[in-house]
Amino acid sequence: MNRIDLNGDLGESFGAWRMGDDDALLALLSSANIACGFHAGDPEIMRHTVAQAVAHGVAIGAHVSLPDLQGFGRREMNVTPAEAHALTLYQIGALHAFTCAAGTRLTHVKPHGALYNMAARDAVLANAIARAVRDFDPQLRLFGLAGSALIEAGETLGLAVASEAFVDRRYRADGSLQPRREAGAVIDDMDQALAQALGIARDGVAHTLDGQRVPLHADTLCLHGDGAHAVQLARKLRRELEAAGLRIAAPGAA
Repeated sequence: MNRIDLNGDLGESFGAWRMGDDDALLALLSSANIACGFHAGDPEIMRHTVAQAVAHGVAIGAHVSLPDLQGFGRREMNVTPAEAHALTLYQIGALHAFTCAAGTRLTHVKPHGALYNMAARDAVLANAIARAVRDFDPQLRLFGLAGSALIEAGETLGLAVASEAFVDRRYRADGSLQPRREAGAVIDDMDQALAQALGIARDGVAHTLDGQRVPLHADTLCLHGDGAHAVQLARKLRRELEAAGLRIAAPGAA
């Protein structure tokens, strides 16, 4: 691999409440997943984040979620495939309006939080989300957890996909993410996060908490914009990846 995408979950402020330093992060990323109002974000935040992404030449994706503002989209809900299809379409359409107004276009879709994790293991739910992406625009790329049901669903429906790995999340031996409720699931130490990201991007390997090797093919690495040191981590990570001979670019970019 001689290239890797750096994506960030952005636009997650709401009203007067602010989360993360999106403007600074956008100078360091190649793709942005912008919240569409179901777990975070609002119309003005969406408009501003799209405008900043355009200014920095960053690829724009819809970060679609379960309808759970209070729980930040991290609580599982019992949704039917029809509901998952509809809520995905709805949110893509909302962000699409802002990209059209800004003279640009959407490039990808990535589920958020609980919806992401549910679709990683549930083939029926994954198919519903992938169908919504295809139904909106078959040229959109679907982001999902590397090796997951969501990636398989996208490929089955003929979508371009991007297999995603996480800089600051611990993995289980089967390649799934360690749940956030468990101790050690989030990597708070910057050096450990950098080491994990480099191991995945350069060698295709992550490690569990107890040291087991987890093979991972990743087209894109996710940096969470709400991390305490997100901008500093992004800056160091970009520098380290480029020093390792990797070009930072959005999937499908020339």
